[in-house]
Amino acid sequence: MTGTTATTPVTVRVPAKVNVQLAVGAARPDGFHDLANVFLAVGLHDEVTATPADTLRITAEGHDVDQIPLDRTNLAARAAELLAARHGIEPNVHLHITKDIPVAGGMAGGSADAAGALLACDTLWSTRSSRSELLAICAELGSDVPFSLVGGAALGRGRGELLTPLPVGGTFHWVFAVADGGLSTPAVYGEFDRLTAGTDVPEPEAAPELLAALESGDATALAGALVNDLQPAALSLRPSLSATLAAGTAAGALAALVSGSGPTTAFLVKDAESAQQVAAALLASGTCRQVRVADSPAVGAVVV
Repeated sequence: MTGTTATTPVTVRVPAKVNVQLAVGAARPDGFHDLANVFLAVGLHDEVTATPADTLRITAEGHDVDQIPLDRTNLAARAAELLAARHGIEPNVHLHITKDIPVAGGMAGGSADAAGALLACDTLWSTRSSRSELLAICAELGSDVPFSLVGGAALGRGRGELLTPLPVGGTFHWVFAVADGGLSTPAVYGEFDRLTAGTDVPEPEAAPELLAALESGDATALAGALVNDLQPAALSLRPSLSATLAAGTAAGALAALVSGSGPTTAFLVKDAESAQQVAAALLASGTCRQVRVADSPAVGAVVV
């Protein structure tokens, strides 16, 4: 048994992500897909506060919290359980999640909460896990969770959990359009498999021109390189997203794509002024429920 529980609550802020490239390989025997997943953390954040308690408990406030589980199926609860088990202690903690990342929107909100809970509990319990230990637990929780801990920009290989940090040479400006309802990530991958059945799915590789655009901070070059292999599947399951993509492009976005497995759509714009213009046009178009403006890159999970 290790660690001594602090009495002062610990709050961790953790960012959303956008996939500027999501290259997807064919389904593996284990059902997962090999990926070349270029993550970019963006300045929309959830906060997870860990407080000592007699048992594991989850509460939440903020955007769309009626759509997230408040029991031990929540990834944040799983993070606390895995950390506690590793250190031989009981996961007695109250985790309070303040949501600002769209729920089930392809921006890794649940993964962010898991990474935030892990760091908050590690700090609260003084378990002093190494970075590699925390990343190993993150990888056990889900493919996007390690990046939520790390932030910045990174290339994810394997099923997305094997991270290589990437240099970013400037600030990129984004508008995100939030759709009604969510999209199930497994369902989107299943549709990808259906749409690509009988075809030769290439091995996923990071695009050199995209990595160069990130490193140079060139938004126009990045716009020309954005790609999401899951976008056709997301549009097949939710055809209405095509109208949202078209509205943002017509309003002057440099590029538009579905974020991850969707249904949130992401619009890269040239500057902060353009972001406000595109956001207003998207809201006026009636093709989305809400819009969010954010910059990237953003730092990963951090105690505040």
